Amino acid sequence: MASEESFVVLVHHRGSVNRKTRSGVKFTDKNPLCIVVTSTTSYDNLVSAVLMKLGLDGAKRVMFLCRRPFPEVRTPELLARLVDVVSSSGGSNRNTNTLANPAGSSSRPAVASSSIPVYEPVVQHVASPSFAVDLNGTEGDEVVERENLPNALVGVAPVGVGDGFLVDEEDDDVEPNMIDDDSADDIGATGPALEVGFGARDAEGTTGLTEFQVGQQFQDKDEALLSVKTYSIRRGVQYKVVESDHRRYVGKCSEFGNGCTWLIRLSLRKRKDIWEVKWYNGPHTCLATSISSDHRSLDYHVISAFIMPMVRADASVSIKVLLNATAAHFGFRPTYRRVWIAKQKSIALIYGDWDESYNDLPRWVLGVQMTMPGSVVVLKTSPVRVGGQVDESQAYFHRLFWTFPPCIEAFRHCKPLVSIDGTHLYGKYGGTLLIAIAQDGNSNILPVAFALVEGENAESWTFFLSHLRQHVTPQPGLLVISDRHNGIKAALEAPDGGWLPPSAYRAFCIRHVAANFALTFKGKDARRLLVNAAYAKTEVEFDYWFDILRSEDPAMCEWANRIDYSLWTQHRDEGWRFGHMTTNISECVNSILKGVRNLPVASLVKATYGRLAELFVRKGREAEAQMGTGQQFSQHLVKCIEANMKTARCFTVTLYDRDNSEFTVAETTPTGSFSLGTYRVSLASRTCDCGYFQALHFPCQHALACCAYSRVTWTSYVHSVYQISSVFSVYRMGFTPPIPEGFWPPYDGPTVIPDPDKRRAREGHPRSTRIRTNMDEADPNRPKRCGLCRQLGHTRRSCPQVGGSSQTGHH
Repeated sequence: MASEESFVVLVHHRGSVNRKTRSGVKFTDKNPLCIVVTSTTSYDNLVSAVLMKLGLDGAKRVMFLCRRPFPEVRTPELLARLVDVVSSSGGSNRNTNTLANPAGSSSRPAVASSSIPVYEPVVQHVASPSFAVDLNGTEGDEVVERENLPNALVGVAPVGVGDGFLVDEEDDDVEPNMIDDDSADDIGATGPALEVGFGARDAEGTTGLTEFQVGQQFQDKDEALLSVKTYSIRRGVQYKVVESDHRRYVGKCSEFGNGCTWLIRLSLRKRKDIWEVKWYNGPHTCLATSISSDHRSLDYHVISAFIMPMVRADASVSIKVLLNATAAHFGFRPTYRRVWIAKQKSIALIYGDWDESYNDLPRWVLGVQMTMPGSVVVLKTSPVRVGGQVDESQAYFHRLFWTFPPCIEAFRHCKPLVSIDGTHLYGKYGGTLLIAIAQDGNSNILPVAFALVEGENAESWTFFLSHLRQHVTPQPGLLVISDRHNGIKAALEAPDGGWLPPSAYRAFCIRHVAANFALTFKGKDARRLLVNAAYAKTEVEFDYWFDILRSEDPAMCEWANRIDYSLWTQHRDEGWRFGHMTTNISECVNSILKGVRNLPVASLVKATYGRLAELFVRKGREAEAQMGTGQQFSQHLVKCIEANMKTARCFTVTLYDRDNSEFTVAETTPTGSFSLGTYRVSLASRTCDCGYFQALHFPCQHALACCAYSRVTWTSYVHSVYQISSVFSVYRMGFTPPIPEGFWPPYDGPTVIPDPDKRRAREGHPRSTRIRTNMDEADPNRPKRCGLCRQLGHTRRSCPQVGGSSQTGHH
């Protein structure tokens, strides 16, 4: 006769049912009773064994509330409740049937009271390929496989299952494994358990809610810690670190010992160089002790990992966007500065370390000059003083100017003007990026030179403009469009700078003039009048807008009159502007250099090379395609000429000389709000009373009427910059694919480090580098809207959408 098979049943007798889930009851006690039963053990014998183990035989009765299996060791577990005996006949309704096979049978066991439903959860499969423990206490990282061990001992066994169960010596002080109820809130459905942590999703698709599993592996400690933190955040609970070093990490619930036994222990497996969950008591059985909009585990490391894809896609993504996305994902709202620091970490991981980036500049200088001979790069450093002595091994980064041969060649075929402006750098260290911008005959903007400087001052602008004049823009008769910064004024007026008339002329950006105007005079209407006066191409139109401005406030006209008209109005610029009234810095940064201000300096300068290479290829192909179709002029000019020709038929032309050069043009019907009625046109001097001919350097509608009257072609009166051949010449010289950094020449000079004075504040809200103007101020006449529903007529406090709660005041 075969021997009767015995099994182990774990009975939890002191557990308190403190929280129910949708699937059952959690087991919360730590010291279950270990009772050996057989397939013929009766219910009464099981009850007697429980009471005997407790020393309460006859004094209590046992009620089994629910059952759950432990699939890894195939050990049934029972939750028992002890009730005082009222009378000998008042016992529970017992079932004296034999105990069904608790390990292998799928039928309903007969160990529970017939009045209490049996809890039969879905069996969970373990994700790890091996869960056999080292029963001999063998030291080392690898887990020892024991194929011949009894089923009851194979796997992660709870404390108390046999005397031979041992863990490695590092686990001696770890709390026993917490037993949960396999609730669907905590683990997935049938099938392998999903990986826990950042990016892991349970059966409901909720990030970070999957329970950890013993044996679960992570590539490194950072990944393991990220998973633990994400789990705590999504659960809304707090934990504290008990131990953390290069070999192990132990964390336990902040309420450990107060009803919660959540604990996790991770260790490094040296042979595989991976981190693994060695011990896990979970899930949490505690509740949140406080209500907070922030979470301690939601640090910048967790936020950085979450926002990494967004930062990689667009380094210029704002902190507010990242903050809102983080709050929506985790359910907690971190501080602005924490998200800012997280973004800086993400950028450093993607584009390189902020500090080391400065020391990459000298090698980049050598590499780019090797890649494209003729590149102009000027790197300036300042000495590092330690104890009053100069440290020869280090040098502070000071300034950097750079341009490339295609940019130098391109400017020769652009309009004879250059816009200069500066934009602040964002990131760990401050600074300013100075840019020189040109424009081709098809109205495409093109940055031709750059400089990284400490800020906008006379010295930094002199550094930039002197190299710009020497290497990129040596042409005479050049126009420089800029703001009214005193540093620019000092650099342009330097006797040896080469920017004085007649070598070069200066004009102001009307956008900056209007911003300065708005600092003194509030109101958008007055600012609009000033801008309209600046754009006027005739004196009649200028006087019209200026008279309205004077009627608003004479002080406004007095302010504008203090600036020379030739510097900010179009009708007095003698055609130097080619119709351009602004520096185009915003358009350049947004279209070509988008996001570069957010990068470390080495990545920034590398990005300019790559962005310009892509721009030259794209615009060069467009120009080449237009040349292939037989076009003579750029698309921008063709559209303007077509628009002018539509109105050129409504004029009466009178010739005044034999050379077909001097005319008068009378409008049969007014063509605009400021029509003069009759205009003088000189084809020889390329002027017209309307101002467009001399301002834009191609025939206006009146000049086109004169050409048609004289039967001469209008194409000879178009500036050569508008020819499609000139546009193509701008992009004819392309960029060379960069030589890999491994082939760059070695650099043996001092280590270049950032100036510590340029580092942003380590505490508080990062100071904005934006220069705020009236454009940032709300319109005082704008009607107020509700902050919740965005409707007019009420505030968020009295919003009807929030009902009675909206009337609750603050105490």
